Amino acid sequence: MFVPCGESGPDLSGCTLLLPAVSVGNVGQLAIDLIISTLNMSKIGYFYTDCLVPMVGNNPYATAEENSTELSINTEVYSLPSRKLVALQLRSIFIKYKSSSFCEKLLSWVKSSSFARVIVLSSSHSYQRNDLQLRSTPFRYLLTPCMQDSAQNEIQSLNWQEMEKTPCIPEMSDSDYCVRIPGGGITRTLYQESCSKEIPMAVLLKFVSEGDNIPDALGLVEYLNEWLQIIKPQSDDPTPSTLPWKIPSSWKLLFGSGLPPALF
Repeated sequence: MFVPCGESGPDLSGCTLLLPAVSVGNVGQLAIDLIISTLNMSKIGYFYTDCLVPMVGNNPYATAEENSTELSINTEVYSLPSRKLVALQLRSIFIKYKSSSFCEKLLSWVKSSSFARVIVLSSSHSYQRNDLQLRSTPFRYLLTPCMQDSAQNEIQSLNWQEMEKTPCIPEMSDSDYCVRIPGGGITRTLYQESCSKEIPMAVLLKFVSEGDNIPDALGLVEYLNEWLQIIKPQSDDPTPSTLPWKIPSSWKLLFGSGLPPALF
């Protein structure tokens, strides 16, 4: 499924893979955009797959007229070898009944590439929170058993809140409890499959509503940055406002172009 840009495939062993879920508000995808743009990551390949709706567009991270005409497609892979970071960006929705097949192929690539860990950036419907979730932080995390062995202590030191298990069938008082992520797209499938395949994976998500989700994406990358320290604050003040995230040039048209003057 993975097609490298060069003649030979890159060595991805020991790298951390960051990827979004196509979820409510597209928050994970916006967060990956911020990471790729801020770190100036290089494109190393793409996925050749029939699982997503085909699309093509201009370079979303163009910095000058010279590279603005480079083409981008629905699923591309970027890398920063100096930090052993790899980012997979999804820019399209899944074709009906193809999401499970995509997850299976993706995790097969993860295992064959020997990634050290996988981090999924996602979101969930804020209106489906329970009373406890309404009274606490909007951020949650999940760790597969393999990931707990290596990251549990570090995560606990951040005082993060784990995603709560809820009744699998809410209408039944004696229902079993499970992880439910309404609006999370493939998040739950990736998490459950990674648990069974013994893949070290972490899921970071935020409860959001549809709308202008740029603030949600900024919040999610700052949440991730608490753990990975992708970028350092430019001053001694570690507050999020001092973190210099670079907004991609493509975000100028995030809500379409302006209204034509001829309308008025």
